[in-house]
Amino acid sequence: MSEFLIVGGGVIGMMTALQLADAGRRVTLLERGECGREASWAGGGIVSPLYPWRYSAPISTLSRYSEGAYPELSLRLLEETGIDPEYRQRGLLYLRVDDEERALDWARQEGKPLQRVGPETIYAKEPNAAPGVESALWMPTLGSIRNPRLCRALRARLQAMPNVALREHVDVEGLVASAGRIQGVRTSAGHETAECVVVCGGAWASQLLASVDVALPVRPVRGQMILFKAPPGLVERVVLKDGRYVIPRGDGRVVAGSTLEEVGFDKRTTEAAKGSLYDSALSIVPGLADCPVEHHWAGLRP
Repeated sequence: MSEFLIVGGGVIGMMTALQLADAGRRVTLLERGECGREASWAGGGIVSPLYPWRYSAPISTLSRYSEGAYPELSLRLLEETGIDPEYRQRGLLYLRVDDEERALDWARQEGKPLQRVGPETIYAKEPNAAPGVESALWMPTLGSIRNPRLCRALRARLQAMPNVALREHVDVEGLVASAGRIQGVRTSAGHETAECVVVCGGAWASQLLASVDVALPVRPVRGQMILFKAPPGLVERVVLKDGRYVIPRGDGRVVAGSTLEEVGFDKRTTEAAKGSLYDSALSIVPGLADCPVEHHWAGLRP
């Protein structure tokens, strides 16, 4: 029997397993598919809420911690696995923000280097941005990570740790409770027990906890994304406009996202969303019109 049983092999599940294993604990991680292939794979990898000043103080605290943790984590995983999660701290340009004063007030309170900049700085930072932008907000400390590679690196590291049992393609059907305590889980392969069960099921967590009459206010929200096969240097950093963004990868590819759709557990893509994302991306960087769309996908945010 493991000391810890983790349900869900996304970024949170795998990083929880890594931290526990580093502390010498015996950990079993169960994932119904392949680790890191749901929301953790589908997202953009920005290490911050898009508009952090619109969130509560605890979210700002968590975001600040993450910004400090990801550079070290990325270097560690590269050293231990040979897989580069491609953490890039190139900053973020906000091309149009309705609540600029609120954003700047938040930055002063949090000690964040957010500032209003003019065209000279905008086009020095991002020469291929849409012309005619007279003012923007610039946050130089924001970073992004290539989340599919982060997932691959975390999975590889956990597979190499002797005190971690990583079991994929095991469907957890419910939690097992006795005398007011969770004893383990029911799975498609039988019962699993542990001293402590950690639920990291993302958008599906509320379904799992409902099996022991715990109501968790978590629901799926679909996000669709597209990927441009762009040349290196066309986009240099994360650029955000009207809630949509472009994110460059190390090989030049550019991720554009994302939609916010209340459609339950439906992960199907739509042509309407693809067209909307395409138009939004070109409104940020017109040069993407010369780049083919290589991939279109959807994920479910928790």
